[in-house]
Amino acid sequence: MKSKTYKALVAEEKAGEFVQSVKKLNTTDLPENDVLIRVHYSSLNYKDALSATGHKGVTKHYPFTPGIDAAGVVEESKDERFQAGDKVIVTSYDLGMNTPGGFGQYISVPGDWIVPLPGGLTLKESMMIGTSGLTAGIGVEKILGQQVKRKSGSVLVTGATGAVGSFGVALFSHLGYEVTAATGKMDQTGLLKDLGAAEVIHRDNVTRIENKPMLSSKWVAALDTVGGKMLDAVLRQTSHNGVVACCGNVLGHELHTNIYPFILRGVSLMGIDSGITLMRDRIRIWKKLSKDWKPGNLEKFCREEPLENLPGEIGRIQNGEQVGKVLVHL
Repeated sequence: MKSKTYKALVAEEKAGEFVQSVKKLNTTDLPENDVLIRVHYSSLNYKDALSATGHKGVTKHYPFTPGIDAAGVVEESKDERFQAGDKVIVTSYDLGMNTPGGFGQYISVPGDWIVPLPGGLTLKESMMIGTSGLTAGIGVEKILGQQVKRKSGSVLVTGATGAVGSFGVALFSHLGYEVTAATGKMDQTGLLKDLGAAEVIHRDNVTRIENKPMLSSKWVAALDTVGGKMLDAVLRQTSHNGVVACCGNVLGHELHTNIYPFILRGVSLMGIDSGITLMRDRIRIWKKLSKDWKPGNLEKFCREEPLENLPGEIGRIQNGEQVGKVLVHL
């Protein structure tokens, strides 16, 4: 690997606290993997905030460069599948967890982690989608696979102003579904309507319910990004043969519910983990997101920020103040 100096956001512990700052690094310090990529864009995810603030369940050793998303151009390759100049996407696997991530201008990764940039997407657009959009896309595909019809009722999206939720609202709407967006940020109603939500409700309207095994049906499907008591409430209000796809644990990792929605209404509960999605499935979803599934309003839920602004954005996402997606321009 040729020696190149580059700029990166580095998280490190100082005086008992974790801080983030932009530093100059050298590509010779990157791990010896098959493909060196010059990163053009990344995006900020909740897992990045955990890594940047010393969460040892995400990142074991510091100083470290977070960033579970990266889109850029191959600079060097020992993998015959990739050539210098190829435009590529890398999301999840170990990137930004224990392998230096997309908040640096270079990454070195195994070829098995790389998705060729599909036609129909620019590098910038791919990171406007990023892991959060891929996660939403996996959930949408699971729901559509259960034959949920467009005119059969509304689809609920919880945590609707978050990165996964906002993309889910836009994607379901783009595909012709009536979307109900649940959020604690009712001041963002205008944004959610712009993304395509037919109705915006306060999250309490979902969770403040009678303590009954099942409740009146309100939606035919749901994309839940919250978990905990929200997921329980969503299941109990999903209609016959409905489907719920879940990917979040903001309200906790435990699910206390009952069996009746499953055995009396035939409700399906489907999990999403974009971090370990098989490569064949990643490529299929990315191709859909580059064509028929590409919302025309990506810019409505993205803000572009330079590396230098990320420490403040990390604080915002930790405090639950983040709305939409932060695109990182390197």
